[in-house]
Amino acid sequence: MAATLTIPASTTLPAGEIVAVGVSPDEYMARYAEAHHEWVKGTVIKMAPISLRHDALTAYLRQLLAVYLDLKPIGRVLSAPFVMRLESVESFREPDLQVVLHDNPGELTDTAMIGPADICIEIISPESAARDYGDKLVEYEQAGVREYWIIDPIRRRCIFNRLTDAGVYADILPDDAGNYHTPLLPGLALHVPTLWQEDLPGILEIVRAVQTMLEIE
Repeated sequence: MAATLTIPASTTLPAGEIVAVGVSPDEYMARYAEAHHEWVKGTVIKMAPISLRHDALTAYLRQLLAVYLDLKPIGRVLSAPFVMRLESVESFREPDLQVVLHDNPGELTDTAMIGPADICIEIISPESAARDYGDKLVEYEQAGVREYWIIDPIRRRCIFNRLTDAGVYADILPDDAGNYHTPLLPGLALHVPTLWQEDLPGILEIVRAVQTMLEIE
């Protein structure tokens, strides 16, 4: 007989499939992190399996960022289930992708980014919408993640949240050509309409595109 998870009626839980409560950060890292779970104020949330489209978008964006950061070595890109420890808001998340620049004041260890990444990217799935649009936006903003990109293939839209001097997110729009630019990654142009193509660019096309962006022959 399966054990019953007892949760006090007054407890406000984060969005997602709850698998454990009252878990310490150390226990989470030891037992749950590598199996794609997240931790919020002692509550462990299981992430759902991803779709083929989610996987393709993650791979494309990681390759695009990795090529850019190889040609312009100002940071690195990490993918789930690598943990970002936002201890100021009692949240350990595993963003689909996170960009950590070399001048980030946090600590990048072998097992976690301790402190906010510079850019977090979440790709929406039906199961993750409430969490990505709600809980994570609040946590990332409060913890100081400088940019939070929400990539939503279901609704074919992107929201690029950029932290203002007031410590709140502003939605920054792509330019008239559909390219998103960020001062954190000078020269990079993320062409939003490309994300909705059935066949995403391969690595050779990505390399050529980034070389053109950076005017490298």
